[in-house]
Amino acid sequence: MSSATGYYVPHSARWPIVGSIGLSIFFYGFATWLNHGPFGKEMFLLGTGIVVFMMFGWFGQVAKESETGTYSKEVDTSFRLAMMWFIFSEVMFFAAFFGALFYARNFAGPWLGGTGGGGAEMTNAVLHQGFDFVWPSNGPGNVGGKFEEMGWFGLPLINTLLLLTSGLTCTFAHHAIRAGHRKPFIWWLAATVALGFIFVALQALEYSHAYHEMNLKMTSGMYGSTFFMLTGFHGFHVSMGAIILLVVMIRAIRGHFSADNHFAFEAAAWYWHFVDVVWLGLFIFVYLF
Repeated sequence: MSSATGYYVPHSARWPIVGSIGLSIFFYGFATWLNHGPFGKEMFLLGTGIVVFMMFGWFGQVAKESETGTYSKEVDTSFRLAMMWFIFSEVMFFAAFFGALFYARNFAGPWLGGTGGGGAEMTNAVLHQGFDFVWPSNGPGNVGGKFEEMGWFGLPLINTLLLLTSGLTCTFAHHAIRAGHRKPFIWWLAATVALGFIFVALQALEYSHAYHEMNLKMTSGMYGSTFFMLTGFHGFHVSMGAIILLVVMIRAIRGHFSADNHFAFEAAAWYWHFVDVVWLGLFIFVYLF
């Protein structure tokens, strides 16, 4: 280990191997559980517990080292670059899903319906004669039965306003900690966390309504699969972001962070703004058009 004036050399740590073991057990158990194998559920829960234990231990150690001034400026730069690359990977993750939606609506659907050109008429006549593609579609053969399209008004619009507001409260929290105002920082953080969890709760209510009253399910052809794939993964990211900000808030209450040392919050804020931007894309291309 080095002082704050040089590059930090990590000490021997058990957390990487603990995390690797936990993830191996987690995925093995999950795969076994899905295939109705023996002890699949138990292995899944054991792996989950090990991963959670690893996260608390490893993140707690990093937080302690940060607060005691172990890290140097170069380490801070490496943290920032790592977070940038992580968010870039998330951008590519959602780009693939938006691409799937675009392909289904503009290529696969019209091709099956005989309007895609380049031999689409023959494909329609041979494979799905009589299928007329109109979005939203449950595909040839009325896969999953008839369903109602999820509109933009109501819960989706409310959730959009909630996330946009949470982006503002997160920004206000950032300005507060940069000015050294701890109490406003904590209160704005609390507001952001609350708005995030309210969003998740309303999305769960939306899903319940879709399943039980609109017959809109993951089995509802192209529309159902892309709808739940995009909104579901986004909801998962909102949940993770809200949990991260909650941990940051607890650390702030315990006296962590200062006007010059608060990258843990900045990283969480970057992630939260990314989640906001993705939702705007979802609201426009999934709900509105």
